[in-house]
Amino acid sequence: MLWNASAINGYAIAASDGHIGTVSDFLFDDTSWRVRWLVVDTGNWLSGRKVLLPPSVLGQLDAKEQRFSITLTKQQIKDSPEIDTDRPVSRQMETSVYDYYGWSPYWGSGFYMGGYGYMPGDTAESPYLGARRRDEEIAEAEHSHEDVHLRSVEAVTGYHIHASDGEIGHVEDFLIEDADWSIRYLVVDTKNWWPGKKVLISPRSAQEIDWTDRLVSLDVDRQKVKDSPEYDTSITVDGAYEDRFRNYYGDIRAGQQL
Repeated sequence: MLWNASAINGYAIAASDGHIGTVSDFLFDDTSWRVRWLVVDTGNWLSGRKVLLPPSVLGQLDAKEQRFSITLTKQQIKDSPEIDTDRPVSRQMETSVYDYYGWSPYWGSGFYMGGYGYMPGDTAESPYLGARRRDEEIAEAEHSHEDVHLRSVEAVTGYHIHASDGEIGHVEDFLIEDADWSIRYLVVDTKNWWPGKKVLISPRSAQEIDWTDRLVSLDVDRQKVKDSPEYDTSITVDGAYEDRFRNYYGDIRAGQQL
């Protein structure tokens, strides 16, 4: 199911023994366009401290109560590594969280979204057989000089969108697939160019993203965007809409999971 990031923002997070905070942001990988972390504001409980949780720990979503349940305890959250979410989250910071909980990192050989590395009866390596590999992964992450491509949904909201022949609007929201937490579409408000219409853009149409100038450049022209299937915020984006979207752009990329 597709969710607006703005709708999930503010959802409560309930540990196994009580409330811990609310979702305040999402960190996504700008190469795969998958959400890697939820930023949770703990409010008065931990004096405004923010913690990171991978989507894989989220349990049942209670849409009526606007709440996610997780199996972690409040004490586990409290004792987790402190991360300064106002600074870019480095691979070392990510590793410290995964190491604390004993999870396999998404860049390693375990469950890609940060789930538990081994469960009894599964086909993965046991913690003992995989210990050396895990140590190697952590060491590699700690010494890696590669940039971590994590971006904040909150920060990217508002970025200008440029087609190949001019500006068409700005990023208003993100549509996230909850099955794998991929960002399926950017919701673009075109009111400064074409009043009253919003359109969806696949991240795969983003030819270039200038993080300094807050600009997303597309590989299609303005007329192509203007004639695309209209996005009605009151209607759920379903398979039929995605088929029209994909067929219109004539590219399997358009409606495909990333």
